[in-house]
Amino acid sequence: MTEITLLDGGMGQELVHRAGDKPTPLWSTQIMLDHPGLVTDVHRDFFAAGATIATTNSYAIHHDRLEDTPVEGAFSALHQSALYEARTARREHGSGRVAGSIGPLGASYRPDLHPASDVAVPLLSEVADLLAPACDLLICETVASVAHARDILAASVPTGLPVWLALTVDDQDGSRLRSGEPVSDVVPVAEAGRAAAILINCSTPEAIPAALQGLQHTRLPFGAYANGFEKISDGFLDKKPTVDSLTLRRDFTPELYADHVMTWIDAGATIVGGCCEVSPTHIAEIARRLRAAGHTIV
Repeated sequence: MTEITLLDGGMGQELVHRAGDKPTPLWSTQIMLDHPGLVTDVHRDFFAAGATIATTNSYAIHHDRLEDTPVEGAFSALHQSALYEARTARREHGSGRVAGSIGPLGASYRPDLHPASDVAVPLLSEVADLLAPACDLLICETVASVAHARDILAASVPTGLPVWLALTVDDQDGSRLRSGEPVSDVVPVAEAGRAAAILINCSTPEAIPAALQGLQHTRLPFGAYANGFEKISDGFLDKKPTVDSLTLRRDFTPELYADHVMTWIDAGATIVGGCCEVSPTHIAEIARRLRAAGHTIV
């Protein structure tokens, strides 16, 4: 059948569930300070479930997120902590790849906050340059506009690592980015910018098929990893939000999520996994279904 890359699931939400602490605007960054080793535990459990990629816990480590917090000066150290935890889990597992996660500047799902290119590219390059030496690839997550896609590729591709571009789409109309631009508009930008793959991430599972349709004419590998939120609430769109603004879907079982994932594979996806609220149990069910269908997990 097909070789499928199985990503891990949602690090931030899994950490909140395990730590039991009240979320702060620093989200999963704070947990690396308060609960050392917990990130490694999550990576370890995703590997054990069948994932072949450990996505570093670096999504929210940007200067703008750390500004006016007690860790404002720990930008580089926090990236090194995220890398250490992922690489430790990979070493203990004995196989797999480490993907350096680069999240959006400003806030997630807010393309209006993405800075001008002359500001954005140097900021994103700083992150890419910190991550690249210890990673196998970079995954640029929750990209919400064409401008964001162009800038993150300009910042990350020069590292020489494969760069996977992960787009977030409108939950009601998956054919469009959260900026309102068509998903298909990103394809020429991704190809010209030398992305190694195009993914859809952090969107409702029901929006993914329309988004994948917008990628049908790319020559690049493509795939998807959805979230398990009821919706992106207005409270989470504020400056420095906390994840308790978001609510888990009541129907988000491993079996039902795996049903969605298998339809994406039928549509040509070769890279799948999970975003926020996708647990190791969800990934284990996807792995089981992939093997039962005759696919090879790579």
